[in-house]
Amino acid sequence: IAMTLEEIRGQENTMENADRVQSAGAALEELLVAAKQQDFLTVGVYESAKVMNVDPDSVAFCVLATDEEYECDIALQIHFTLIQAFCFDNDINVVRVNDIERLADLVGADESGEPKDAHCILVTSPSANPWKDPALDKLSLFCEESRSAYDWVPTITLPER
Repeated sequence: IAMTLEEIRGQENTMENADRVQSAGAALEELLVAAKQQDFLTVGVYESAKVMNVDPDSVAFCVLATDEEYECDIALQIHFTLIQAFCFDNDINVVRVNDIERLADLVGADESGEPKDAHCILVTSPSANPWKDPALDKLSLFCEESRSAYDWVPTITLPER
């Protein structure tokens, strides 16, 4: 079988892309766990909107999560659009995750034991003393590379448990 150079490159890119997405998923899990320990997570659409309104400079990263159950939720989609626009305007990296249950497991439950609204999660960092995290750097690079390929809100798959 003879393949053209473009076909070979295409296959390499697909493999590379799969590795990129997988390593971004691991970095996202790492980041969320570390941010939770530092108390640098804001979980929930309304809670996130409040933080973005009051202290936009504190937002370091944004995760939007959905699954089939919420695909048709128009109000949620409108919130996502507004949150994405805010993130773009403020140079905040934003990604999507399709496994909301796994995300909710990572960020934990609220005081009553109910799972938190994991549709929107912000990683925050005090503006005065920005938090440095290697996983955040990896994800920033992933988002930058995705944007250069016109993928404005890349989708990340979290590692299987």
